[in-house]
Amino acid sequence: MSYSVRVFPNREALAQSFAAMLIKDLDRIEPDHYYTVALSGGSTPEFIFKYISDNYADRISWEKMLVFWGDERCVGPDDSESNYRMAYESLLQNVPIPDANVLRIMGEDDPEAEARQYAELVSSMVPFFNGTPQFDLMLLGLGDDGHTASVFPDRPDLFATTRLFDVAVHPGTGRKRITATGRLINNSSKIYYIVTGSGKASIVSEILEKKAGSERYPASWINPGSGQLLWMLDSESASLLKK
Repeated sequence: MSYSVRVFPNREALAQSFAAMLIKDLDRIEPDHYYTVALSGGSTPEFIFKYISDNYADRISWEKMLVFWGDERCVGPDDSESNYRMAYESLLQNVPIPDANVLRIMGEDDPEAEARQYAELVSSMVPFFNGTPQFDLMLLGLGDDGHTASVFPDRPDLFATTRLFDVAVHPGTGRKRITATGRLINNSSKIYYIVTGSGKASIVSEILEKKAGSERYPASWINPGSGQLLWMLDSESASLLKK
């Protein structure tokens, strides 16, 4: 796995750097083109989104951005578990992004049918590279069990399937989720893991230092063939990495 790591003193510094990189990327977008991004759920992305909403709402070219999701719980958009709701409340409702540029996964619909429908939507709006849609940016988080997006350790097949989105089941709750597959994730131009907190320090060190057994974690299976993989960590989540 080829990757780079950036460690920030705190979440605020991480969020500031992320916003700066986003502004730089959007400035490169030509007229009549869009920057395609797939969002992640989780508490750290929520903090990042809120920070951007509070400090960069008028400094980002939102009209150039098409917003998708890398995964979604199979709930309605008003449910407290909805990744869409989190992103909407922490960011999207507070910035001038056109409604038509926000393409959510319909978590309230039949999961298998929606996985197919969303794959078709992504395929119709995201430019292809190597025969697969290529997001400009895919945001990923890191679960305590090493899952990323909604690919859990018991589903290595989601990195072998030709599908773009599929249905997964959370091994603890039994609830269904719709998730991007390895084919789509690993085809992204940029993949940013955003991880904070001391609770993630152990698994971060396991994966990044390739310790014995780390290959069981889906987060270790991320390896974009022609893209950039960046781990953005705060000092707490990076505290167990060898200097």
